[in-house]
Amino acid sequence: MAAQRVLVTGAARGIGAAIAHAFASAGARVAVHRRAPAPLDLPGDGHAVVTGDLADPDAVRAMVDAAAEALGGLDVVVNNAAVYLEHKITETSYEQWQAAWRDTLAVDLLAPANVCWCAARHLPPGGRIVNVSSRGAYRGEPDHPAYGAAKAALNSMTQSLARALAPRGIAVSAVAPGFVATDLVADLLASPEGDAIRAQSPFGRVATPQEVAAAVLFLASPQAEWSSGAVLDLNGASYFR
Repeated sequence: MAAQRVLVTGAARGIGAAIAHAFASAGARVAVHRRAPAPLDLPGDGHAVVTGDLADPDAVRAMVDAAAEALGGLDVVVNNAAVYLEHKITETSYEQWQAAWRDTLAVDLLAPANVCWCAARHLPPGGRIVNVSSRGAYRGEPDHPAYGAAKAALNSMTQSLARALAPRGIAVSAVAPGFVATDLVADLLASPEGDAIRAQSPFGRVATPQEVAAAVLFLASPQAEWSSGAVLDLNGASYFR
């Protein structure tokens, strides 16, 4: 069986880097999307780095096409990149409020939509799109409302595209993690607030990036076609819907 050809957006660090590493470890060839070129640290060979501002639709199209050219096609696309901008409604100016919504929706919703459109021109029957959503789509994000709204819309888009692309044999699904222990939140988890965050789950911990990556690998597998349209919760029983 030929190696999967995989594009992962926002794969420079954290969850995206774990997803890229997991695919590479499974024998896939991976196009790692980053903001700027940098050396790759993935097992195996045949990988590539692609760059581009996801808020720019033309850059998105060029980036997806570059990934397909570098890998000789695409089998899997993972929309992982996102921004998480604080904008409390009672503590931001009107100008700050508008900017936060504009910048968040551009990367967290419109960029995945544009990536999906571009990827659909490359994905063959059996192709997979996996969107990285969030628990915040359901429980709310009072300090980051645009993020929660964008992820809720991403879930809806996932289900719409699952129906639209199924006749072509392409499955579309999503994962919705809760709190994940990435390097970006290491200081927060080490602070007094960390205990309260871990206590959100009855397991008394938060997820690892590798756990999210494992779920993405399943949804991208040939065995996961019947999961198309699903949004898989990965929050350690910290929130139910």
